[in-house]
This record gives sequence, structure tokens and C-alpha cells, in this order.
Amino acid sequence: MGNFFIHQTADVSPQAVIGESVKIWAFSQVREGVSIGPECILGKNVYIDFDVKIGARCKIQNNCSLYHGLTVEEGVFIGPHVVFTNDKTPRAITKDGQLKTNDDWQVGQSLVKYGASIGAHCVVLPGVTIGRFAMVGAGSVVTKDVPDFALVYGNPARIHGSVDEEGKVAEGTT
Repeated sequence: MGNFFIHQTADVSPQAVIGESVKIWAFSQVREGVSIGPECILGKNVYIDFDVKIGARCKIQNNCSLYHGLTVEEGVFIGPHVVFTNDKTPRAITKDGQLKTNDDWQVGQSLVKYGASIGAHCVVLPGVTIGRFAMVGAGSVVTKDVPDFALVYGNPARIHGSVDEEGKVAEGTT
């Protein structure tokens, strides 16, 4: 057992790899094959689906859902209630009315790069890359790739300017 904190109500798979000094708070679930780098914090009721990769020093706030197919690099902030989706064609049944199975699933691989920040209540659709130190405004729906250092917000999220490594908005940004 490593040097980390897991709240007694959290459900962490023994097949997950948890880094040093990680904190996992109440009612969170970490599935098999997940890798969480050192010094990360998972807030209350966070769901990390199987095989998700999370780099060092990330903060994932309360009630987030990170689904299979997602890689999060180091130093990423994910605000409360953020959802990373993963099915490009979500349906419960096939065209013939049969319940869909894993064979019918088209997983979209998504990537959040080093130092990016995702605001509260964002939804990120499958197959999207969010660039280094990019900032996604609260409540946004991210439907396409976000460049490094971009400030995006809205539904769908659009570029409204740029930010620096500290999240300061560049002059002339709307």
C-alpha cells in the first residue's frame, strides 16, 4: 500500500494504480486499470471509468465523470460536475431494437494536455484534445479540439482569446 488517502466510502479497484500522496474523497469510484499520478486530488463523488489515465498533480473536483478513452496529462484542473463522454453514437438499442453491447460501442479517445483548466459543468464530447494550458469556461460544451493556451467558452465552445500559464487572459481578449 502506498502513501495516499482513500476515504472509507470510496470504491477503488485493487487493479487501479494510485500514486504517492493522492487523496480520494467520499463516494468516489475508481475502476480497474485506472492510473492516477502522484499528488492528485479527487473530490467527492468522482467517477473514473476503467483504463483512464491521469497524470501527476491534477485536481478533479466533486461530481465529475471521466469515462473510458480519456487521458489527462499532468497539472490539469477539472471543475465540479464536468463530464467527459466517450461514445460517438450513444444509443441504448440497435436499429433492430436489441440492447446494444460493447461490440456496438465506438469509443472516442480524448486527451487533456498539461496544465489545462476545465470549468464547472462542462461537457466534453468524445475524440477531443484540449491543449496545453487552455482554459474552458464554465458551462461550455466542447465539440472540437481546443488549441494550446486558448480561452474557449459557450455551446458549442468557441475561441474567445488566449491565456497564459497562470490563467491570466491576454490583452484584447473578449
